[in-house]
Amino acid sequence: MASDGSPARDAREKQKRSRTGRSDVEETDAQVEIERLTAAGHAALQTGDHKAALRRFKSALRAATKLREKRLQRACALNLGAAYVEAGEPRKGLDVLTRAQPGERGERVADLQFNLATAHEALGAQTQAGRHYLQAAQLYRSQGDATAEADTCVRLAQCHLQRKEWDEAAESFRRAAESYRAAGNMPAAALALKDAGKHMLQSGHNATDDVISVLTDSLEMSVDITDQETLGKLLNDVGLSFSQMRLFSEASECYEQALPLVASKPHRLAVVLQNLGAVHNTLGQYQQAVRFHREAAALHGSLGSRGAQGRCFSNLGFALVELDELEEAWESYIHAQQAFRDTDDASGQWQASEGLGGIKLQMRDPEKASIHYKDALQLLCRCQDVSSSVQERLVSKLSEALQQKLLIQQRGAATHRTAPERHHHRRLPRSTAVRSDVQQWRREMPNGATDAENTPTDEKRHGESMMSSETHPHQEQERADHHNTLPEANRNLNNTYDKAEVHQQNVPSECSGAGDVYAESGKPKPGQMNGAHPLVRSTVTPPLTQHASDQATPLTRRLKSRFCTVM
Repeated sequence: MASDGSPARDAREKQKRSRTGRSDVEETDAQVEIERLTAAGHAALQTGDHKAALRRFKSALRAATKLREKRLQRACALNLGAAYVEAGEPRKGLDVLTRAQPGERGERVADLQFNLATAHEALGAQTQAGRHYLQAAQLYRSQGDATAEADTCVRLAQCHLQRKEWDEAAESFRRAAESYRAAGNMPAAALALKDAGKHMLQSGHNATDDVISVLTDSLEMSVDITDQETLGKLLNDVGLSFSQMRLFSEASECYEQALPLVASKPHRLAVVLQNLGAVHNTLGQYQQAVRFHREAAALHGSLGSRGAQGRCFSNLGFALVELDELEEAWESYIHAQQAFRDTDDASGQWQASEGLGGIKLQMRDPEKASIHYKDALQLLCRCQDVSSSVQERLVSKLSEALQQKLLIQQRGAATHRTAPERHHHRRLPRSTAVRSDVQQWRREMPNGATDAENTPTDEKRHGESMMSSETHPHQEQERADHHNTLPEANRNLNNTYDKAEVHQQNVPSECSGAGDVYAESGKPKPGQMNGAHPLVRSTVTPPLTQHASDQATPLTRRLKSRFCTVM
């Protein structure tokens, strides 16, 4: 029987130690190679070489599968899946990430949830993406990583925006702001609160005081923003939100502060000038407004933004009418009308036609006024989502113009009649003649633009009474407080700060002045001119989020995943 110290046993132990040593050396060498491949993959991503990054990460994963370390394999799979997403192949990325099942609840679990969310978002599966982003945010919070939690909440908010879940988006932005503040990143917190306030307004379910509080906090934190472009955008966006709440003085202050910050960016400068002019219109400060309108129109003109030019000229016409500069106002509306024709903007065209009709009515030219009102009604038929009250208002103005026309004709004929005859003819036929004319026009309208003639008489009178109280207030009150009675007075505010309008024309039309132009305001709504006080009325389209229109393919190239080292 061999003793414990026998040569045979010693030889076996020596051989075993030799094999173990070689195995340890091989495993160590494999880990070093995986680290090298992973570092090379990260470097390739930094230069935008996605193919090279994929090759490195694939090699790293193959090497990791030969080792016993599961955590190392999961890290390599996470990197490869994330690289597929960034390379524009989210389906492959999702497959790899799904196979990278986590073990212990460690640091990489949160990153895996984040990357799964990114892959789903790139594929347009916003619900699944939101679920994974929420899990990732909770895990980051449990780890005390406030910055990662905040970034994830911003991505979660974008998923809610894709689904038009405004309340949920606003809440996610507020949570992001809270986390950024905890991380000491005040500029990011300010931007998140700005977006939160914007979407709180968009939902319509929040108290005004709550929205004001969020926007005010955003402005207070913005003092730490050192980048002028970023600060300029924040001020413009907060100004838009204040404008929607009819806090026009506060909005004006934001735009004034933004002006010098955007001076080096012509499109952004034009947008801020346009918004500032629109707010001065609403505040009744028409002399100041005219200057901003003209500057914005000229700047937009140099950029070739014809639709924007139309809005600026429309704003300018509005202000000039208020200043009793009817000839100049007429020219501005003509320029606006031509710009809207160039961009095939039926909504802008009918608003300009209504403005022209109002001016002719003030000039005691009801015949031409009625022509413009008829044009406006014809153009209205091409527009969608227009309130029936707009049609009724235009019909009412057309009726007023026809009545004026008939009255002038009767007065002219009255000089050849006796007093009794004049009295008789002034009372009886006027209303019936005008009603007949309007009814004939309605019958000729395409697609039955309005069914008011089918409304019972009492109901129609009630509707006309409501319209009168809404759109024709007493002139004394209108002069003193019209900007407070017009919730839609700021229709020509511009929310295309980041991107110029789609319709572009480099050569201005002959109808426009040299170098005139303005920026698109999203989806304009009806305008109104009210006797001696033409008041532009319409809603401001909520500021658009760029992510709302992204398709899957370009989105994958912009979404950023999270990568890890394997040390």
